[in-house]
Amino acid sequence: MIKPIAERVQKAMLQTDAISVVKGIGEKTEKGLNKLGIVTVQDMLEYYPKAYDIYGKLMNIDEIVEGEMALFVGYLYMNVETKRVRHLTIASCRVKDATGSIGLTWFNMPYIKNTLKSGSYYIFRGKAQRKNGVLVIEQPKILTKEEYYNKKDVLQPIYPLTNGITNHLLSKTVQTILEEVDLTGDFLPSAIRSEHGLADYRFAVKQIHFPKDKENMIKARRRIVFNEFFMFTLALTYMKEEKNKRLKRVPYETVKQTDQLLNSLPYELTNAQKRAWEEIKRDMCTGLVMNRLVQGDVGSGKTVLAALALALNAENGYQGTLMVPTEVLAKQHMESLSELYAPFGIGCILLTGSMTAKEKRIAYEKIQRNEVSVIIGTHALIQESVTYGNLGLVITDEQHRFGVKQREVLSQKGENPHVLVMSATPIPRTLAIILYGDLDISVVDELPANRLPIKNCVVNTEYRTTAYHFIEKQVQEGRQAYVICPMVEESETMEAENVIAYTQKIQEALPPCIRVEYLHGKMKAKEKNEIMEQFARNEIHVLVSTTVIEVGVNVPNATVMMIENAERFGLAQLHQLRGRVGRGKYQSYCILVSGSRSKETKKRLEILNTSNDGFYIAGEDLKLRGPGDLFGIRQSGEMEFKLADIYNDATVLKEANETAKNMTIKEIQQLCSKNERFRKQLENYLGTIL
Repeated sequence: MIKPIAERVQKAMLQTDAISVVKGIGEKTEKGLNKLGIVTVQDMLEYYPKAYDIYGKLMNIDEIVEGEMALFVGYLYMNVETKRVRHLTIASCRVKDATGSIGLTWFNMPYIKNTLKSGSYYIFRGKAQRKNGVLVIEQPKILTKEEYYNKKDVLQPIYPLTNGITNHLLSKTVQTILEEVDLTGDFLPSAIRSEHGLADYRFAVKQIHFPKDKENMIKARRRIVFNEFFMFTLALTYMKEEKNKRLKRVPYETVKQTDQLLNSLPYELTNAQKRAWEEIKRDMCTGLVMNRLVQGDVGSGKTVLAALALALNAENGYQGTLMVPTEVLAKQHMESLSELYAPFGIGCILLTGSMTAKEKRIAYEKIQRNEVSVIIGTHALIQESVTYGNLGLVITDEQHRFGVKQREVLSQKGENPHVLVMSATPIPRTLAIILYGDLDISVVDELPANRLPIKNCVVNTEYRTTAYHFIEKQVQEGRQAYVICPMVEESETMEAENVIAYTQKIQEALPPCIRVEYLHGKMKAKEKNEIMEQFARNEIHVLVSTTVIEVGVNVPNATVMMIENAERFGLAQLHQLRGRVGRGKYQSYCILVSGSRSKETKKRLEILNTSNDGFYIAGEDLKLRGPGDLFGIRQSGEMEFKLADIYNDATVLKEANETAKNMTIKEIQQLCSKNERFRKQLENYLGTIL
């Protein structure tokens, strides 16, 4: 008997399949991809390039500009020389053309000596930088004519990488998936696509990874950005409607003890804090469920508002949670709140992922029996094992680190608890209203009077030695310093200072008595916590880190924030990083080291240099970028977007928000029941909704 055609055809690759179904993905590679958050075929399709590389026309040597990529033909008129400096093998030579000459250097690539032959022409590509007053190119690529002409004018995707995962592997994996997976059937209704002039989904996915040209890439990007914003704001709309059905609860009646706690503080609240506290108190005492965002600049004193809200909640017989992004911050809050609440008999408990099974079990029992009023922790607070005795208030710090879905899970642990969200991410109010659409907003736009303004300076790489001397002097005075690098390890396509190599470099520049350690996001949680705790105890003097320290540790003794390759970060993120210092009684400093001398970079960084006001910076950043700046620096960590950026894509955000707001709950539910792909997209933000 002949089998039906459907049975004879090989099963098509599905977007929900594990990434291991792709040809060439073995167990080891799968683990590496999992580290990048790529578990399924769809995850790989949504692992978008962070940038594109393009090989333009060849230039003359005298056209090479410092800080920019150079691509040229050079004649090697001397032999490659190699020398050993400590742990490094350095290969160097000079090449020339009719217009001039330039020096080339390679580190730990001794085979270059045998690769390049004197008296021959080669195509080189790399970024020029000034060393000892002359232009040089470090780690330039050597291309054959064939390689150059194959890549000329083609936008090649550049993906974020991890150990063992190369750009070539990711590119090849995406190509394989695009050939085998079925992307027909757009989940976005045709009326919405037509209204906003959006590309087809299949076109968008193919062109975002392998664009035919810049125009197609922009069309593809706009469609995917709209997807992300639309689904996000639709989820907020849905949540707000659902919350409106269950708004009422018993109003809080007593505030006497909380007022006593407020009066016992060793300082007076700023006017902005007082205003926000009155709004919080009013929400909790009116008989309606509070859903409020406290948006305050770094160091504006949001934590004390959380402490007062938790105290008011406890005074009225309820439990409250404070969920923060890191264990170190959770422990710091535990110590400070326990001390603050001790005279008032308010019990606190800590709950984090690294606690032992026994410690967790004891905590779970105390929480369930309502023996403690304040529970402080990380994501551990929303685990299924945690049952709250009488949850009345849910506070999340740095909301964009958790996401809408996680915040909702925590809210569902109680009977319509009050929700207070805190964020130090400076977002212009027009955008904040959209992004926090389900929340009322309080703005704390004033710093405590005892805070000394941070002194800023923007410098080029030649200032490093002076900066190291300054850091050394600060450490000798008992202070500490952060040094931020944008990368973890060397990469083929990025020339930024990397954390591990940089740590070795700064260790050699500073005296042995100054302890320098590094920290990055790919380290194990236990290792990260230990490093951060040692830094908090002043056992580490200089911490070289990626942006993992952007939130999550409070070290008042740290007075220097030095940021390498500052041009690679968005202004809002630079401001967040700067906020790690200036938290104590000592004068603090922020040194922004830029590897670029372009006018645009100088203009951007000058905004940060002249102001410590996060809201002003966010507004200026938005103006400076403009809606068409698609190749700008992404503000990493904002909300849950994989590609979209609230600054670069502000106009698309507003469009998507208007469209989402015009849809009723009934329309959303009907779409979900008819359109499986639409439902799955929405559930990425909300969890199961039907």
